Amino acid sequence: MKAGIDVTTALDSITAQPTPTLADTLDAPAERAGYECRAVTRYRRDARTDGTDAVCEEFPVALVFNGLSHAVMMTTPRDLESFGVGFALTEGIVRDLRDVLDCEVRMTSHAAEVHLTIGQGAFFALKARRRSLAGRSGCGLCGMESLAMLDLAPERVPRPRQAVDLPRVVARAARELPSHQWLMTRTGGLHAAAWCDWDGAVRQAFEDVGRHNALDKLVGALASARTAFGEGFIFLSSRASYELVRKAARVGIPMLATISAPSSLAVDMAGQAGMTLVSFCREDGCVVYAA
Repeated sequence: MKAGIDVTTALDSITAQPTPTLADTLDAPAERAGYECRAVTRYRRDARTDGTDAVCEEFPVALVFNGLSHAVMMTTPRDLESFGVGFALTEGIVRDLRDVLDCEVRMTSHAAEVHLTIGQGAFFALKARRRSLAGRSGCGLCGMESLAMLDLAPERVPRPRQAVDLPRVVARAARELPSHQWLMTRTGGLHAAAWCDWDGAVRQAFEDVGRHNALDKLVGALASARTAFGEGFIFLSSRASYELVRKAARVGIPMLATISAPSSLAVDMAGQAGMTLVSFCREDGCVVYAA
């Protein structure tokens, strides 16, 4: 992939739609359902039936900081204000919520823009290291201009202030998460990021076609609610990749639990950060990779 992709060009090519008019903007809902119905033909054994199926929305969302387009991400178009705030925090664009002065979502029928106003110090730093990328649902290093831009030195995170019975806590989180995945129930195609307390109870969850987007939405909502990140952990319905650990470390999350496997770099980064990384989380067990 070529580095330095122009965000406007990327947005136009992704949507392949005419430029939205003012009427489009006025008619667009503030938040979409997160799924659409499509005509399908189902085959079960020897039977064929025609009907409809709910499919998750994959929607281009441009992130704009102080009028400067920074990235286009493919997301599920819900909870976009939380997404913008969380992205700013987990990508290190701002250090804390005090640097986010305003956040406005501008939705059209074909795309959305999240406009964030950030403090001048944070904006100057962003311009100094700016990169433009076209995000995809399996993102990662899309649009990275050089290996030198890799940030593989995570912050150290605080340890939990209480002892945690990991198998019991993880089992409860795994048991409760499905009841918070209403879009997954309808479409079968979304990831979830959940905030759990140290008893394993799921307190809040967000869904998205991208696991990193779901995490950003959750972090943004938690930060906006002034939640203490040391008072719980994040449970993801995905594998543990390096960028998820990196994002969590930036905001001081002490533990990351995932349903699927970790990557080697995720394990190494969790160890550097002092973060507990638990994967293959099920009701009957889990695997601890870093503690």
